[in-house]
Amino acid sequence: MTIDDIRAAAARLAGHIAATPAVAAPRLSDEAGCRLFLKLESQQATGSFKERGALNKLLMLPEDGRRAGVIAMSAGNHAQAVACHATRLGIRSTIVMPAFTPFTKVERTEALGARVVLHGETLSDAQSFAATLAQEEGLAFVHPYDDPLIVAGQGTAALEFLEAVPDLDVLVVPIGGGGLMAGMAAAARTLNPRLTILGVQCALYPSMKQALAGEPVTCGGVTLAEGIAVKAPGALTRAMIAALVDEVLLVDEPALEGAVYRLATVQKLVAEGAGAAALAAVLSNRDRFAGKRVGLVVSGGNIDARLLSQVLVRGLVQEGRIIRLRIGLNDMPGALARITRILGDGGANIVEIHHQRLFHDVPVKMAEIDVILETRGHAHAHTLIERLQAADFPTELMSEVS
Repeated sequence: MTIDDIRAAAARLAGHIAATPAVAAPRLSDEAGCRLFLKLESQQATGSFKERGALNKLLMLPEDGRRAGVIAMSAGNHAQAVACHATRLGIRSTIVMPAFTPFTKVERTEALGARVVLHGETLSDAQSFAATLAQEEGLAFVHPYDDPLIVAGQGTAALEFLEAVPDLDVLVVPIGGGGLMAGMAAAARTLNPRLTILGVQCALYPSMKQALAGEPVTCGGVTLAEGIAVKAPGALTRAMIAALVDEVLLVDEPALEGAVYRLATVQKLVAEGAGAAALAAVLSNRDRFAGKRVGLVVSGGNIDARLLSQVLVRGLVQEGRIIRLRIGLNDMPGALARITRILGDGGANIVEIHHQRLFHDVPVKMAEIDVILETRGHAHAHTLIERLQAADFPTELMSEVS
């Protein structure tokens, strides 16, 4: 793989794929202690970088391959990318998805024009079945990452990024199967040989890092970054990453969740867990990046709305902007009114109140209420607690909102 292959891919993709923005992130930079620049692959039509490789592969199919159709295995972004561009080019597409794939993803892929086949309990099951179906029906297999044309297509993101921000010190890219990292590293290493290139994996799925170290691959667990939760890294991508990438960093689930939250609330940008992995790595290793010009790839923005809402609320809880207080009071008229007056005068907004007489361990003439409040932060919350306690209402700050 050379930069000429990637430039040839860029020429093919011109006019078909968005040249996504590369933006400075000054507020996030202040938090991270370095100068951050974000490559917004989440702004592609289907919400991820996967369109680059998929379209490059489809454009290079021979005529008989186009007539026969293509098949891919994916439970997410690759499925939508193949479906979208195959339909646009008039190519019949089949996507094999595991049986557990959420209906919304199935529906979205079908809406883009693909035939969806649900098979197996894991991605490995789906991949094996897709290979069998490809042979039976004479379909061209579009691998999600371990294909030179896929890798070259993904590498076009680096051409755009380094043209927009040529003087980066560090480039940080998420790694699942390794297609994006391998392609971007091949371009970036040529364009800026002094550039430090780092990959990022979620700690529950460190397959590429383990493979590079010659260790047994052991992965598993539920992760927010399902887009990079890959148990079997590619052979081609592994060799390229071994040659071109300085190090692969790991980030845990709290770091991924925090990065999704910071991108949404500080940068006003929706990112999926995998798309936020590069920021998670920087925020988890501030000393390593201090004072440097750091380029981060936000690889995708396809996060489930319900999951995003949970991340946002949990972030508010961690910042002390939503709290739950357990307050004791005499079970007599007017007591609850006094509490709400204290909270209101103190500048808190009451979200919910649960009044409990029967099940908490309190005297028979007492009651307890759980109050969920919006506050200005931790200091404000402690001031409210002090006011309630000064008014003879025993108050406890609960650890989480339920």
